[in-house]
Amino acid sequence: MERAEGWDFEAELWEYKGKGAWHFVTLPPEVGFAIRCASEGRRPGWGMVAVTAEIGDVAFKTSVFPDKASESYLLPVKAAVRKAARVKAGDTLRVRIVLQR
Repeated sequence: MERAEGWDFEAELWEYKGKGAWHFVTLPPEVGFAIRCASEGRRPGWGMVAVTAEIGDVAFKTSVFPDKASESYLLPVKAAVRKAARVKAGDTLRVRIVLQR
C-alpha cells in the first residue's frame, strides 16, 4: 500500500450535508495512521497535512484534515476536481496520496 511516502486506496466520495456542500473522501484508518507517523513534526498544531492527491488521472494539491469520528483524515475534493475526474458523491474512487515536502 505504501511507496515513497505515498498511499493508494479505494474509498467512497461523500457529501457533507452542512453549509457549502463540501465533498470528502475519508482515508482508511491504516492510511491515516501512516500519514500521521510520516508527517510527525511537519503538521501545524491543528493537524492538517499538505498532500498531492490523484483521483484517476486528475492530480491536485490540497491538505488532509484530521477527523475524530473516523480517527483518520478527510480529503476534500473540490467541484473542479470532481468535474475533471467525472465523479460524484457515492462513487468509489481510486485515490493516491503523496505528502508534500
